[in-house]
Amino acid sequence: MDHTILLRKTIEFDHGDARRIQHLLKVYAFAAQLGREEHLAPEMQAILEAAAILHDIGIHAAEAKYHSAGGKYQEIEGPAPARKLLSDLDYPPAFIDRVCWLIAHHHTYTDVKDMDYQLLLEADFLVNAFEDALSAEAICSFRQKVFRSPSGIRLLNTIYALEN
Repeated sequence: MDHTILLRKTIEFDHGDARRIQHLLKVYAFAAQLGREEHLAPEMQAILEAAAILHDIGIHAAEAKYHSAGGKYQEIEGPAPARKLLSDLDYPPAFIDRVCWLIAHHHTYTDVKDMDYQLLLEADFLVNAFEDALSAEAICSFRQKVFRSPSGIRLLNTIYALEN
């Protein structure tokens, strides 16, 4: 599934916020790569990629409403604008529901059962670890607690020159 228009519309949604646009593009690239390496079914790959594009779409609303960009607030505020954007672009209802669910959980690291969810968490962390200049110790701790996919672990280890 081609997400070119979704990507353009999301960038327009975040106009003027170069940092967040750069972030979503990096998460999208990592998510797409991880999904391909893990051989996701095409529908799940498309959902993962759309969720990666939209995962932080609620951040501006969270900052306005709660004066915080905290993950829980992003999870609360993200699904509504994502649903509107996806609906306006005529994505199927079940697809929209799953993308919105992933957005509503992308900072929740417990009870992760599905690969689209797992890979979204991993892709977001691959970017956040760099952007937040996390220590090797913090990265290793997160890897142990959250990372499960062989491709995600391999990529994290390679990017940050970590031991297995």
